[in-house]
Amino acid sequence: MGRREGCSASHSGRTNNHGLANARDEASRIMLAPIRLSHGLEMSCNYAMRIAALTHRKEIIMQTKYMNRRSFVKSTAIATSAFALPRFSIAEPGKTKKINVAVVGVSGMGGYALGEAAKENLVAMCDVDDARAANAFKKFPNVPRFKDFRIMLDKLGKDIDAVSISTPDHTHFAAAMAAMERGKHVFVQKPLAHNIWQVRTLRKAARHYKVITQMGNQGHTFTGMRRIKEWVDAGVVGDVREVITWTNRPNPPWFVPPSSFPPVTGPAPSTLDWDLWQGPVKSQDYSADYVPVKWRGWWKYGCGALGDIGCHTFDAPFWALGLGSPTKVEIERKDPPGKGFIPMGSVVTYHFAARGKKPPVTLKWYEKGYEVPKPTRWQKDKDLPSGGGMYMEGTKETLYHSGMRPNSPMVTPGERFMEMKSELVKIPKLPSVGNGPIEEWYRAIKGDGPMPGSNFDYAVPLTEMVLLGALAQRTGKNIEWDSKKMKVKGQPEFDALIKEPARKGWQYGENLG
Repeated sequence: MGRREGCSASHSGRTNNHGLANARDEASRIMLAPIRLSHGLEMSCNYAMRIAALTHRKEIIMQTKYMNRRSFVKSTAIATSAFALPRFSIAEPGKTKKINVAVVGVSGMGGYALGEAAKENLVAMCDVDDARAANAFKKFPNVPRFKDFRIMLDKLGKDIDAVSISTPDHTHFAAAMAAMERGKHVFVQKPLAHNIWQVRTLRKAARHYKVITQMGNQGHTFTGMRRIKEWVDAGVVGDVREVITWTNRPNPPWFVPPSSFPPVTGPAPSTLDWDLWQGPVKSQDYSADYVPVKWRGWWKYGCGALGDIGCHTFDAPFWALGLGSPTKVEIERKDPPGKGFIPMGSVVTYHFAARGKKPPVTLKWYEKGYEVPKPTRWQKDKDLPSGGGMYMEGTKETLYHSGMRPNSPMVTPGERFMEMKSELVKIPKLPSVGNGPIEEWYRAIKGDGPMPGSNFDYAVPLTEMVLLGALAQRTGKNIEWDSKKMKVKGQPEFDALIKEPARKGWQYGENLG
């Protein structure tokens, strides 16, 4: 039987155009001091020039409609040679070792993390809920068990290379910071954290502690994501000024208002450490209307349907269009059913400024209960799928995918897609990274692949976009956003939500400014 020590209950390449000259400049600034690994080994970074600019993932940009294939292959070879080995990896190419992985939150999405960790060296499991974690504990009886990830890291830190975190939103930040402060690579489920100050601090920490990071928005590794990026960069869609996204949430079992407000409270189950589950949030009485999965509907713990799905469905337009930070967010919402609970439906409208030669973009997010407008180019008499999707209206074509992630993107209507297929297949392909964010993260840690596509340099602005929409939903107020100052213009009452207070013992990142 594995030993148990006294984590939270389980969670139910960037593109730029600077070229290799800037990559070399960035590499010249990389610290060349040895990196101490978890087993006391040291690795010099004096090969940093070969893996230039890995603070930001480098992808090939299709500047013209169709680039000469030979030129593309040649430029791809040059670029990939510059990021073949992440500068903070644990092994040199050809000398790959197994990664020692600790998993925080082992049921729900934590089950995926656990399965991937078992393919490496699973060295520790952490979960605050014995009942939810029972199957995992049974499957790996000899792996050390913990309830508090802080104790896990203190006791086994020297034996851990990387930490996978699949807990409720409100504990993402603390778990990730505790791991990075000890030099551990981190994988964190989406959304990256619970407030904007936290996500920006995570990015600072990743750079400061020089670790490899990844957020768990699975679709970013999908082939469909790359097709969307390729088609947009090749000019197939034309200029895009409007993006429409939608979901069938909020819905059960995650978003269920309680029968009364405040919810009925009582003693926590003996299998659950309720104090640890609350983590940094102000302590209050236990309620079955919070756990195990209903926490998403409460603002103090979750980020609503937008926090649940936005990092998936916004991913393709955010990446392909290079949206960056919105300047304004507008809200239309249903009245929340009670204090502290999410509205059970809303429409969020984001406004993005022009980016270089790219025009301004309006992106709309529709939740359950609101009618989603059909694209201007669409199959006659066909409904949009109710489960969710995304389309972007271009001056040339409409690009669309159904579902929360870009599994099978297409140009609409279907007849037009069939006409274009023979030309679309000629567009040079971006490198494939497989279909799993944890696998991609492991390859980067080992030095077998580039920096993960949703490393924190990318995941932070994407999550910040999501969290700005959640702030509008939470307050019912429109937002004019000053990204540089991290302030809502003219509304200082937002400050306490942009950086939320944390309980004593759960405060991290203040030293990073």
